[in-house]
Amino acid sequence: MDRLVYELTGSRHEYSHRCWIGVKREINKQTNIKPSYGSDDLNELEVNGNWTPQEKALHEARLKAKAKRRLRKSSSRDSNRESISDSVSGELSTDPHSPKSKNAVNDRKSRTGKGRGLPKKGGAGGKGVWGAAGMVYEVEEPDAKDPNYDESSQGDTIYATVVPELDERELEKTINPIVQEYFEHGDTKEVEMLLRELNLGHHKYEFSSLAVSLSLEGKASHRELTSRLLSDLSGKVLSEKDMSRAFDKMLKELPDLILDTPEAPQMLGQFIARAIADHALPMSFLDCYKGKVDCDHARAALDRASVLLSMKTKIMRLDNVWGVGGGQRPVKHLIKEMNLLLKEYLVSGELSEAEHCLRDLEVPHFHHELVYEAVVMALESTGDTALQMMVKLLKAFWQTGLITLDQMNRGFQRVYDELAEISLDVPHAHSIMETFVDLCYQDSVITKQLRDSCPTRSETCLPKNGGESIITSQSG
Repeated sequence: MDRLVYELTGSRHEYSHRCWIGVKREINKQTNIKPSYGSDDLNELEVNGNWTPQEKALHEARLKAKAKRRLRKSSSRDSNRESISDSVSGELSTDPHSPKSKNAVNDRKSRTGKGRGLPKKGGAGGKGVWGAAGMVYEVEEPDAKDPNYDESSQGDTIYATVVPELDERELEKTINPIVQEYFEHGDTKEVEMLLRELNLGHHKYEFSSLAVSLSLEGKASHRELTSRLLSDLSGKVLSEKDMSRAFDKMLKELPDLILDTPEAPQMLGQFIARAIADHALPMSFLDCYKGKVDCDHARAALDRASVLLSMKTKIMRLDNVWGVGGGQRPVKHLIKEMNLLLKEYLVSGELSEAEHCLRDLEVPHFHHELVYEAVVMALESTGDTALQMMVKLLKAFWQTGLITLDQMNRGFQRVYDELAEISLDVPHAHSIMETFVDLCYQDSVITKQLRDSCPTRSETCLPKNGGESIITSQSG
């Protein structure tokens, strides 16, 4: 319609606005078209007062719609202001009727007013980017206080063997077999290894007291082994403080120990002196008890230790405080002690003392050496007295079972084998040997077979060039 009017008139601006409205109304009447006016047209008609009821209703509807649009715009602006203020206080509210509500929900732009406006991650973020060039990330250490900390997922799990501490009831049951076995093998390193595997805890000092108590009831060699054990364990498994506590406990238990071992005070004093000499106990141990001991037995033990230490010189140690016996001693030392034993017997004639000294040596497997030395000493002696005394000594040892049949035979057989060499120093060795063997056989010291195997005068042992000997018969 407007195009038609434009073609007729050429331009709608050539006429006044009022003429244009009149033309438009005339055309609408002729063509029976319902009039359509804009807001400016209606306002012009309102001024002229030429509105029809239909046009007036249309105008009112448009005014209402325009007011609603203004209301919506003002409400959306107010809601945006409220959302900004609410976001500062930690609350976010959106108007579901607002056309920007969808975008506001997915909007990640911070409106809290915080931050310096710098890019995230220093500009090193983004898809497929791990950080800025040259940036080195340190290994994050797990925090045990972290609520999400999982101990099982933190690397390799290391398991440690935990040995429970021995109580007083199990202590004696565990220590006694170790000490008893040590008395058999004498290996201090094995005992040290076993003690390291145990968790003695604060009962560690009781090992020394238990070992000393067991040795008091045993032999002299057991006490010697115990002193060596304490010396070797000192500074490795046991400290000086542990040693001091152990001997202090032993001094307090002496009234009970003498019931089973009457010589316990003297023995304990020797243990203390040996431990101080071996630097297992401090030198100040005895000084701590001066004038502070009420028990007579404890005082006797401390006096014994003090006397032994006063006799000790810089060269001599108290190694022989328990005697010279035991299989741990050198062979030459044992031979020397046996010779001394026989010489003292020939002088004193006391069988009990000789038997006591032989038992103290504690070398039953080496008793054949005593038989050998006794027979050789009888052959080298002058007169029949020495022969009779040696026969009496061997008979006493045989009857008491101190010397076994095997040890007796081995001792005599050694003399038989060396009789040719002995005869070089003792010309009448053969005749003396025959007499001695006959006396021993009469007193049931040796067997008939051993007597018959004795070399006679008619037999002479001549050494060959190779060092072996041959027996030749001499005819009268």
